[in-house]
Amino acid sequence: MQTEGLRTELANRVLVVTLDRAEKKNALTVAMRLALEELCARVDADPEVDVVLLTATDPVFSAGVDIREVGAQGTSMRPTDPGRALRSVRKPVVVAVNGACVSGALEIALSCDFIVASERARFADTHARLGALPRWGLSALLPRAVGLAKAKEMTLTGNFVDAAEALRIGLVNRVVPHERLRDEALALAADIVSSDARAVVGSLDLYDRGAGLSLAEALALEEKVSLAWQVDTAEFAARRGAVTARGSAQQDGGLSGGSTSRNGASHRGASGSGSSKPRA
Repeated sequence: MQTEGLRTELANRVLVVTLDRAEKKNALTVAMRLALEELCARVDADPEVDVVLLTATDPVFSAGVDIREVGAQGTSMRPTDPGRALRSVRKPVVVAVNGACVSGALEIALSCDFIVASERARFADTHARLGALPRWGLSALLPRAVGLAKAKEMTLTGNFVDAAEALRIGLVNRVVPHERLRDEALALAADIVSSDARAVVGSLDLYDRGAGLSLAEALALEEKVSLAWQVDTAEFAARRGAVTARGSAQQDGGLSGGSTSRNGASHRGASGSGSSKPRA
């Protein structure tokens, strides 16, 4: 699917989605937001995709909504919520933030499962400075990531948080050299792809559903789901040797989370029972 300002490419079971409107700071037009929503609605049923990677063309990740479209004559008034669309995807979504990530773009990043940040990344919520309120989940997602006090500070001041601070407060998973951002994000995606796809989706679902429960409820949910889970003994046996070898290599310093091959284990689709992410 190709939409002006949005590029997609599929490689090694990773669907790479690139915000490509650099001359406008990758500001999100209505067309881009609708295209992203449509993509999210289809990706779970695509047997060729295990992981989604969202990134952007330098120098910024995104300035958020294209404010020039707000109230513009002829602009579609259809409500959009790409954050909700991303949170509804049952497969893992990684976002690689290459620069400034502002307001609506921050909501989109928070709606992904993993945030890999370039050392040049900066994050800000400028809704209040513009006299607006968030609508794609920021008031719910940001405090869950960084704590209520820090979330309030970011929103009420509109001040930027740099990559190092974002890592310290738990906003991002990791910070990497700018020139390594795409490779590191793809390596993370490849690590996930090398795991059993069905188990990846099941594990992600447990985390997302359990996040809104008490400890006792989350433990009970895990027990219930685990007891109903059917392990493919042939798949388990095929993967066991590779998992053991990978663990030994990492302990010896040979790997630092790098991807491994399937070593002959068959790929399994990610379809199965379970609810969508409750964050939606």
